[in-house]
Amino acid sequence: MNSYSIYPGEPAHPLFTLQSLKADPGAALDLVQAVSRTDNRTIAASFFTRRLGMFTAMQLYLLTVYEEVWEGPDDALRFGAVEEFGNLTVSQFLAGGRFRPVDADERPETVRRLLLVYVKEVSDALRTVSSASSLTHWENMFGFLLYHFHVLLSDPYTEPDARAVLDLLKDDRTWDGLAKESLFARYLRGCAPSQLLNTTVRTTCCHSKDVPGLMQCGYCPLKK
Repeated sequence: MNSYSIYPGEPAHPLFTLQSLKADPGAALDLVQAVSRTDNRTIAASFFTRRLGMFTAMQLYLLTVYEEVWEGPDDALRFGAVEEFGNLTVSQFLAGGRFRPVDADERPETVRRLLLVYVKEVSDALRTVSSASSLTHWENMFGFLLYHFHVLLSDPYTEPDARAVLDLLKDDRTWDGLAKESLFARYLRGCAPSQLLNTTVRTTCCHSKDVPGLMQCGYCPLKK
């Protein structure tokens, strides 16, 4: 999990929890701005959901490869300030909860719940205190999924389960109550994930280029 900037236990420099972010997104975003060194709340909101997107992508990876997910209350997912590659950033800490197995018949609802709890509800909260669009927050997570599916679909051992999870993400029924249609299917535009690596697949800018110490992402629609 460390490769996703996800760690067990309590952060040494705590910022907020998923619960407190949803309850008071303005206060949480103030802290994200301080860590990311930006005075622009839209940039800070996108910076944060790129980090949280790694957690959501990790959950879908665990579901695909190990048939399990981390499950815990929102106050058990905590965020702390951590230095990575010389820059201060926001990392995630699992202070409680448990990893639980997921049966095949549970998979559709599990995928939908991951999208709801870790993307939709967070996006809705942050949009009350910043102007970053909901699509920006969704695409911040989708970028991590492209590489995962590229790898998992290329391996005969993981291909069947990866195909099943991919099909769920492309299914409009999974998105009932989240969006009018599958946003991931729209993101893919009928292509396989492998075809979209290192392309300008995004339709919104994640503002990575505007955060001190970071670079423009490879999927940016503004890429030149």
